[in-house]
Amino acid sequence: MRLPGIFLAGVAAALLAGCAGYHLGPVNGATAGAKSIEILPFNNQTLQPRLGDAVSQSLRERIQTDGTYHLVTHGGGDIVLSGVITRYNRVGLSYLSSDVTTAQSYRINITAHVVVRERASTRVLLEKDVSGYTLVMVGSDLASAERQATPLLAEDLAQNITELIAEGAW
Repeated sequence: MRLPGIFLAGVAAALLAGCAGYHLGPVNGATAGAKSIEILPFNNQTLQPRLGDAVSQSLRERIQTDGTYHLVTHGGGDIVLSGVITRYNRVGLSYLSSDVTTAQSYRINITAHVVVRERASTRVLLEKDVSGYTLVMVGSDLASAERQATPLLAEDLAQNITELIAEGAW
């Protein structure tokens, strides 16, 4: 009879120990939503159309979901984030068995140069190249496959940028 009680106590201790490292709220020591952030539209210097809009929108959604910073939509944020998409490329991953020069799937990479500044002092808090990627299976039309993958690509880049900002990587 004593064995089940000891077993349950051991299980409870193991569960509580597993949660000991969990931290509720922002991990950078700030209070959630205490500072505001303004996200300027990303400039697209690649030949791939509509990347800047997709990245800007995904980043705004990610910042709102994260909750570390309050998103300001019409200027006046404590922190200003700007970015330039500098690189977009695709690399073939698998090829057709009947034609070894025709790719069947690609890995699409995107890189943006991100700058985060304090509005009041214009001090640069973070200046870094950040990358994201997605995988694309090509059907009959590569352009359509890339267009459909753009939101996923933008989302991955936005997630990586948000993690840097929210964790206070500066």
